[in-house]
Amino acid sequence: MIINHPLLGPRDAQEFTYLGDAALIERPDGQAEDAARQFYEYLYLRDNPAGKHRELWFHEQGDRSWLVVTRDTLTHEITKVELARDVARARGRGK
Repeated sequence: MIINHPLLGPRDAQEFTYLGDAALIERPDGQAEDAARQFYEYLYLRDNPAGKHRELWFHEQGDRSWLVVTRDTLTHEITKVELARDVARARGRGK
């Protein structure tokens, strides 16, 4: 599988480590009244979708960047690759 890195161009997926659902960017508020429940769900409850899914990938054998890859889990077709920092900033995080 080839991942088209936004800064480095096409790279073999073997250079990357898959880290799970991109929803992990949305870390719960540790000060919330129900923080324990929120962190339990954040850490342990995962969807296992069939089809289009946003995932976190780490460029371990390259520039060590984090990417958000939109990939079809049935066909492995990649439709979008973004720098995770840009995704976090767009959501008001990472300031």
